[in-house]
Amino acid sequence: MKLKRFSIGYRTMKTAAGVAIAISLAQFFQLDYYVSAGILTILCIQPTKKKSIRAAFSRLVASLIGIGYAFVFLEGIAYHPAVIGIMILLFIPVLVSLRFSDGFVSSSVILLHIYDSKNLTLDLFLNELSLMAVGFGTALAVNMYMPSIERKLNAYRYEIESLYSSIFQEIVIFLRQGDSAWTGKELTDSAALLKKAKALAYQDVENHVTRLENKYYHYFDMREQQLEIIERILPQITALPVIVGHTHLVADFLEDLALHVHSGNTAYRYISKLQAVKDDFATMPLPNTHEKFLAMAALYQVIQEMEDYLEIKSSYKGFTNKKTAEIN
Repeated sequence: MKLKRFSIGYRTMKTAAGVAIAISLAQFFQLDYYVSAGILTILCIQPTKKKSIRAAFSRLVASLIGIGYAFVFLEGIAYHPAVIGIMILLFIPVLVSLRFSDGFVSSSVILLHIYDSKNLTLDLFLNELSLMAVGFGTALAVNMYMPSIERKLNAYRYEIESLYSSIFQEIVIFLRQGDSAWTGKELTDSAALLKKAKALAYQDVENHVTRLENKYYHYFDMREQQLEIIERILPQITALPVIVGHTHLVADFLEDLALHVHSGNTAYRYISKLQAVKDDFATMPLPNTHEKFLAMAALYQVIQEMEDYLEIKSSYKGFTNKKTAEIN
């Protein structure tokens, strides 16, 4: 059996550092059950900043509700295993209904402290609040710094553009030669890459507390919509019964487009060029056979689809950087 390669991730390092800091602070302030500060920190360190903030809030609210339950059940009835069992039985559904169920484990830590002390005093209450402040606060502090993933997002962006360019070039070959050895691998690669890229872009959104939108996410979403159009036109192109004069007009346009797939917003130029192709279509002789008519109709449908392809791009603002500026 092959063992997985040993590695220490960034989140693992933050968790280790956070636990050490939380326990040290709790010891420094001479808090009872100081080790639990480390547990609370572990529970709050999440993959993104927003998730970490939500986790801290959820666990704080759940813990405060738990203290209220402890006062009613343990102080009001008895400090007995059966009582704490009944209390938890009633406590969990309340957290679920309030959508704070992810705070159950941290609140259980607080509940067990109270059960162990056998007396819910003001000092113990303040001690538990201090543990929460140290544990949750430390988790938020160490999680506020996230490594930049912009370089990886840009790499995905350029790779997708390269794949789209290759797809159009293969379509051009088919239109001009009527045959191609293309396997269509770029299509599946594009779909898989877009899925990964959108997930990473969403993670970037979650790592910016005040940012609600992300230019990369919108970009990959735009490319995903375009991919759906590419997948729709391929069957029409591969099913062309004959090569007609109109075929070369579409091939020339797609070849030009294949050489200029980038992140800048120059779709308006190609919308104008596509209109010129449509105008040329109108001036060409009408087909004199049924097969040629079917071919011309299919090509015209491809043009209509490509118009939608470009409209999707034109609604996107585009990236402004050195690379795209050079292409534009």
